[in-house]
Amino acid sequence: MADALVLAVEEGVDAIVNIATLTGQCLRTLGEEVAGLYANNDALAAQVSAAAELTDEQVWRLPLIRSYRKELDSDIADIKNIGGANAGSIHAGLFLEEFVDGVPWAHLDIAGTAQSSAAASWLNKGPTAFGARLLIELALGFAPSAQD
Repeated sequence: MADALVLAVEEGVDAIVNIATLTGQCLRTLGEEVAGLYANNDALAAQVSAAAELTDEQVWRLPLIRSYRKELDSDIADIKNIGGANAGSIHAGLFLEEFVDGVPWAHLDIAGTAQSSAAASWLNKGPTAFGARLLIELALGFAPSAQD
C-alpha cells in the first residue's frame, strides 16, 4: 500500500483516498457497522464523511495522534510498520501518512465492515463490498478546490 501511495503522489493527484482491512483493532473499536476514517485534511475528511452519509456506509473519524509517531521509529530502518502494544489502528494510519508527502489523504479502515455476521438493512450476511458505494459517491462529487 505504501508503494501505491508514493505512486499516487508522484502522479500529482489532487487527493488520495485508500481503503483496506488494515487492522483488526478497528473492528474491536467500531464493530462491524462503522469503518475507521483517518485523514490529514479536514476538507477531504468532510467529503468522505458526507459520501458515507449519503450511501449509508458509516464512518467515524479517528485521530492521528502525532505523539504516537515516535513508536514507529526504528534503529535499522527508515520506519517500522507496527508500533507499540496499544493504538495499533492509529499507528497504521500514521504509517500510511508517511507516504503521502502532504497531499490531502484519507484512509478507510474496513477491517470490521468488510464482513457482516448477520443480514441487516441493505446488507446480506457475509462479504459486504463496504466502501464501493461510498467511493463512487465521493468520486462523483469530489471538489478538489475544497482541499485548500
